[in-house]
Amino acid sequence: MTATTVTSKAPKTPTGRKARDSGARVRVRTTRLILYTVLVVVTGLMLGPFGWLVITGLKTTPELAASPVHWLPDKIQWHNFADAFHQIDFLGYARNSLIIALIYATLVTLSSAWVGFGFARLSAPGKKTLFGVLLGSMMLPQMITLFPTYLIFAKLGMVDTYWPWVLWGLAAAPYLVFLFRQFFAGLPRELEEAAIVDGCGYAGIFWRIFLPQSWPVLAASFVIAFTWSWGDFIAPMLLLSSDRTTLSVAIMTSYVTEGGMPVNNLLAAGSVMYVVPILLVFLVAQRGFVAGMSTTGLK
Repeated sequence: MTATTVTSKAPKTPTGRKARDSGARVRVRTTRLILYTVLVVVTGLMLGPFGWLVITGLKTTPELAASPVHWLPDKIQWHNFADAFHQIDFLGYARNSLIIALIYATLVTLSSAWVGFGFARLSAPGKKTLFGVLLGSMMLPQMITLFPTYLIFAKLGMVDTYWPWVLWGLAAAPYLVFLFRQFFAGLPRELEEAAIVDGCGYAGIFWRIFLPQSWPVLAASFVIAFTWSWGDFIAPMLLLSSDRTTLSVAIMTSYVTEGGMPVNNLLAAGSVMYVVPILLVFLVAQRGFVAGMSTTGLK
């Protein structure tokens, strides 16, 4: 008779499991601490210039000229912001910038969406080549096309008007076309086929189906285009007179002494107020902006 040896295993105790769980929690907390530290450092580096701009706008002129650097003002000069606001027609120039930015951002968003829809959903010979040329045009510096564009607008009598921004908006923007093309390419083909069966043309498909679905990309494109136009300095400086120019040009050219030297504390204070509208636009549309940038190109 063969004896059977029974090997008995000791029951597992929760001690080992608790140790593993505790080690996992420590690793997770360490990873989060490292990530948060990196985020705080990067955020500080990005906000540092803006913070220094605010501090500069609160200093006196002697403090700005002090050596070594006078890091903080001895007495905060809040009146610098009021002086910067009243020394120029701040609201008038801001109105000009707002009109140009809204016109351009609205038109270029819609035109880029239409072109992106065509590249994403329509078939035509040479479509890939044209799309490659479109993307390649993003590599061209602005200075290469600025002066020929100025000559064209001068011949058409559009200098010192807002028509250049209307035409630029209707011409679409390559980067925004790329965003819309990537988004529209990820939508199901069944939406388009069902609309065609119901007798809807491609224009109706775009306006009734695809465009309402693309609100995240619309928000992202509008914010990007608004920022481009609001922050542009070269085109308004070249195309517009001093009365119709934008806030960016007025700030860079108006806060000077009689000898032509810049008044840096007023320049900094005006620049801080100049940035506020961009921050407000982003805060209002940030949910759609983040969603549009994160979902573009995902199937």
